[in-house]
Amino acid sequence: MRYGQRGGYTPAERERRERLRLQAAGWFEDRHGTRQIAREVRVHERTVARWRTSWREGGIEALRSQGAGLTREADTGAVGTAGDRAEPGPAGARVRR
Repeated sequence: MRYGQRGGYTPAERERRERLRLQAAGWFEDRHGTRQIAREVRVHERTVARWRTSWREGGIEALRSQGAGLTREADTGAVGTAGDRAEPGPAGARVRR
């Protein structure tokens, strides 16, 4: 399921992922390789590479969970859609034949 289909992580899953990221931070400090960490925590190497980049740029705090994404209220219309903000132009014009 995709995030747009309300398939995001539950609070328990977010907490579990945060624990994995923090565990990986210890391995980053010990200079373990990306492939080894990915295999150990059972995630894709690209995921570990993103975590490592965040860790380098912001330390361990950058790996902490940021909380849930969109709230249900925001998802149901409290925030306008892209169409509300888009200006009409050639790309949005209908082609008449």
